[in-house]
Amino acid sequence: MSSTAPESAHRGFRHASVLLDGAVEALVHDPRGAYLDGTFGRGGHSRAILARLAPEGRLLAIDRDPHAIAEAADIDDARFTIEQGEFARLGELAERHGLHGRLDGVLLDVGVSSPQLDDPERGFSFLRDGPLDMRMDPTRGESVAAWLARAGESDIAHVFKTYGEERFAKRLARAVVTRRAERPFSRTADLADVLKVAHPAWEKGKHPATRAFQALRIHINGELEQLDAALEAALEALAPGGHLVVISFHSLEDRRVKRFIREHVRGDTDLPRGVPIRDDQLARRLAPLGKAQRPTPEEVDSNPRARSAVMRAARKLV
Repeated sequence: MSSTAPESAHRGFRHASVLLDGAVEALVHDPRGAYLDGTFGRGGHSRAILARLAPEGRLLAIDRDPHAIAEAADIDDARFTIEQGEFARLGELAERHGLHGRLDGVLLDVGVSSPQLDDPERGFSFLRDGPLDMRMDPTRGESVAAWLARAGESDIAHVFKTYGEERFAKRLARAVVTRRAERPFSRTADLADVLKVAHPAWEKGKHPATRAFQALRIHINGELEQLDAALEAALEALAPGGHLVVISFHSLEDRRVKRFIREHVRGDTDLPRGVPIRDDQLARRLAPLGKAQRPTPEEVDSNPRARSAVMRAARKLV
């Protein structure tokens, strides 16, 4: 297996899968098994998984981005099936294909893909002017522009603080609401400029709109709620002995993944103190598979967006 992550392209935008070798190595423990890629993206992980599977192996994939579904059309492999949808509903996908409770592995690569960031028309980036959208599935739900047009100042500040960990959330929210009174926001560059001027303390090497844009994206897509639901769904969809592998890209995500795995590794710890109980009665459902992995310096050099990635893996016990 090459240590260089394969790249895929859609409409000219490149994507290099992060922690590809480590993730696939942790995931595929039986080449004849059935696996699920909960975030197809541009297919780097799925293609690497298929390369490791035996002829009788099977791979299901899901993604809510229609561009990802279009990319998957290039995969001509009878072992591969993809459907459009939220990864929180991966259990339903497994159920439809008769694999619920029988999957040998589930991979979740959380966050936004490079093509989504690089395509100005998706509205994810403050570095490229485009429509202020940010929806993973642009055919569903409310765009950031629509939300900012109606949200109260306290709600905007809450999103900036909670999902962006922005110290100056109230100040930035006030700037957004003040400018909105003159004309609504519709473009990414316009919003980025307002946030840039309003931010009193720029972090070295980081655009002052970074945290606010992250917060808006997470909020508009319900990303943390989606992650919580996907982790629970994955645990139920796995067979005993199946592997759960999760790649996250910022602390809000990683803390949730770490807590989820830790709670199921510990088992039932709510029993009264002093109650005699055997270890096998703690209802532990997961066992950790090694320590958290991070990208190598070489991978970060070739793909700077990988620098914050963390991969955690666990094996289902029961």
